Amino acid sequence: MTGKQGSGGAGEGFARILANTAWLLGGKGVGAVLSLVYLAIVTRTLGVADFGRFALVLSAAQVVKTLVSFDSWQIVVRYGQVHLASGNGDALNRVLRFCILIDVGSALAGGVVAGAVILAFGDALELSGGMEWQAWLFCMIMMVTIRSSPTGVLRLFDRFDSGALAETMVPIGRMVGALLAWILLPNITGYLIAWGMAELLCAITYWGLALHVGRGRIGSWRAGRTLDARRENPGIVGFLTATNLQTSLASVGQQVAVLVVGGFAGPAGAGLYRLANQLANSLTKISSLLSRSIFVELSRTQASHGAQALGALFRRTNRLALIAGAVIIALIVTIGHPLLGLIAGHEFLPAYPLLLLLGIAACIDLVGVSYRPLLMTTDRAGLSLQITFVATILLLGLQAALLPVYGTIGAAGANIAASLAAFLMMGLASRRAVRGHEEELPRV
Repeated sequence: MTGKQGSGGAGEGFARILANTAWLLGGKGVGAVLSLVYLAIVTRTLGVADFGRFALVLSAAQVVKTLVSFDSWQIVVRYGQVHLASGNGDALNRVLRFCILIDVGSALAGGVVAGAVILAFGDALELSGGMEWQAWLFCMIMMVTIRSSPTGVLRLFDRFDSGALAETMVPIGRMVGALLAWILLPNITGYLIAWGMAELLCAITYWGLALHVGRGRIGSWRAGRTLDARRENPGIVGFLTATNLQTSLASVGQQVAVLVVGGFAGPAGAGLYRLANQLANSLTKISSLLSRSIFVELSRTQASHGAQALGALFRRTNRLALIAGAVIIALIVTIGHPLLGLIAGHEFLPAYPLLLLLGIAACIDLVGVSYRPLLMTTDRAGLSLQITFVATILLLGLQAALLPVYGTIGAAGANIAASLAAFLMMGLASRRAVRGHEEELPRV
């Protein structure tokens, strides 16, 4: 393959990454604006302590969800592309049914895990007066609204626009729900109901759009046995396990951090930490959006254009992520403090140092956003998992060491150290993977 061909393939892939990320950003942009409003409603209604309890329930539910759920959309994209290209819709349908089966099993397991967590740690999280049942029911809603499989269908058919539309249902649902709760039931229960209904609305929208887009192209729902997908797609179980463990480690590390802070600093400390973390992640949401687009395009470029195009696309995405990270850090430094006061009010201003530190950590993750998709594409999912495991252990270990001494500032500092360590390890592994892949090319 010539350098010109590789460059062309990388250019096409980079253009699609920008286009697909723009669609995702469009949906997230709506969410970001609405989140500023509904966060203001919730924080000003509940106050620091009750918002902390609300945050602990949300974090507990998210921890359980990430522990038991799988990134099955990646399975649909990676293994579905082969069947789509060959016109084997029935085999594609079996891959989809296999992923749905995994999601259903995850939901059932999540209900059990959530009950165990609440029974074991309910008192420590200050869940009392009926809050235990409310927390469990909210966790169950989070479980049954796992929507990874329909997400994979939309991304397989390059319908990022439909996915963006479905994603906007969460902030729209929360906005409407927060207003209704503010008027009718302005307490933790009311807002939990609002957040749960928003998740249901999003899941229903995702499935409706996925079935519409895939109509006539995803084969028969009665063709063959679901478990035949394991035989027809060698490596599918290993890939699924690696992606699940990696996503769970990365997400649980962040969500457990809120629970750890709550255990050391109480609901008020957890509330400040959660608010700062949510605002920082809102400003760096482009990281997860780029990651989704990059994985799809790296997989397609690898299959269609080869190693040279893969390396060129990888380097282009790195430059884009570096620029985005620098811009977002500048935004946090310049507008973070007034934005925090405008959204949450004066009593939440002590969260600004946390916002600054967590924002820096999130931007480090953003700059290295293409590393994990590259390792997954080049069959190095196991290595990526090992690095994520080390970084997660480092995060939780540093938090346990720094929280008692420095409080929530120490917890936020631990995020920076863990993000920097993951960035360096992932970066080294990714560059070695690209060089090794390019060296495998035949000399011409």
